[in-house]
Amino acid sequence: MKFDRYAIYYTPKGALAEAGAAWLGWDVARGCAVAHPAVAGLDVDALTQTPRKYGLHATIKPPFVLAESTTADGLLAEFEALCTRLSPVTLDGLALTPLGRFLALTPEGDTAALNAMAAEVVRGLDTFRAPPSEADLARRRQANLTPAQEANLTKWGYPYVMEAFRFHITLTGKLPKADLPQVTAALDPYITPHLPQPFVLSSLTLVGQAEDGMFHEVHRAALSG
Repeated sequence: MKFDRYAIYYTPKGALAEAGAAWLGWDVARGCAVAHPAVAGLDVDALTQTPRKYGLHATIKPPFVLAESTTADGLLAEFEALCTRLSPVTLDGLALTPLGRFLALTPEGDTAALNAMAAEVVRGLDTFRAPPSEADLARRRQANLTPAQEANLTKWGYPYVMEAFRFHITLTGKLPKADLPQVTAALDPYITPHLPQPFVLSSLTLVGQAEDGMFHEVHRAALSG
């Protein structure tokens, strides 16, 4: 399969992966659409339209176009090598949390090791990233970036990395603020039983965005450092 962009994700496994794929309507591991669950009081299809194409994931290295001097095979080989040098990260758990106007799963406990691992992935694979286009830069700058975020955009092609990184697994698009409590209350009994305690991040996933815009798992690699 031909991919237009690549990214490094954390993608859950097991019961959370199954529940999340159904919630979003897309299974990134199998590369196929999944029927939504019936959740009383929610239009699941509408709520998940924006994050659906990405699958259930937390972004570690944001989507990028391959640099001209690199290849997909080279990226895969370096990704696998990097994962052999990185150690698993253990946190207390995951929690359903509002982030601005959308809902996400966020880690509980000390995230210092998680943030350091994410930074190492951003640095370690950056030679494979083509520079962003002027249109991409202009679009990112519409978000009123802080000086640190602007520096990240210039150096790494994305504002929310390094010290601006915040691990999260997105579950909805933007919601009206007034709807957040009701959607949270309805979603909580569906997703919370599947949340791990402790939360052990023991692998990363190389993904690719196909011509139809959907992201697919290319390869999952264990963190074995």
